[in-house]
Amino acid sequence: MAKSSTLKNMVVTLFAVTLIASALLGGVYALTKGPIDLAMAAKTNNAIASVSPEFDNDPSAEMFLVESAGKSYKVYPAKMGGNAAGFAIETYASGFGGRIALMVGFNVDGTIKGISVLSHTETPGLGDKIEPSKSSFSAQFEGKDPENFKLVVKKDGGDVDAITASTITSRAYCDAVTLAWEAFKLCSNQKSEEEKANE
Repeated sequence: MAKSSTLKNMVVTLFAVTLIASALLGGVYALTKGPIDLAMAAKTNNAIASVSPEFDNDPSAEMFLVESAGKSYKVYPAKMGGNAAGFAIETYASGFGGRIALMVGFNVDGTIKGISVLSHTETPGLGDKIEPSKSSFSAQFEGKDPENFKLVVKKDGGDVDAITASTITSRAYCDAVTLAWEAFKLCSNQKSEEEKANE
């Protein structure tokens, strides 16, 4: 004879199903958290290596934060023989499809060494051309000194050739690089003050 459904039976069954589902979800999270963290660290380290001047230190281990315009930026110092060779700065801005995260590398003189895209959700075939593997858009920044190269699209009076049909994405990319430049200047000023203090 089948049991009749009662409120108590339904609540107990729902609770048991929810408990089992949440335990399974927690288990999957615990199993995948380590590999995901390792993959993200590898991606960050690869980005640092691709945009920084040559270094012999471990920039990830020496990472520090810089506050600029109410936002916090991760700075990875690249050193050679104990001397600063440049900085890789993690920066971000809001694009057409959402947040664009970049790693911008600067030589010690302030010129841009390279830029790597960490993540984005821009439109495939249009905004995703910010990725170096899909277009040469990012190449126009390499070797440029933001002191005399306006990090603004030409449509807005700057020096940057925008991606065709992706002006919003191009503007966001320029904004992210500009924010990295501002963080670099703070790092550079801090380094100069430390050198004066050590004299």
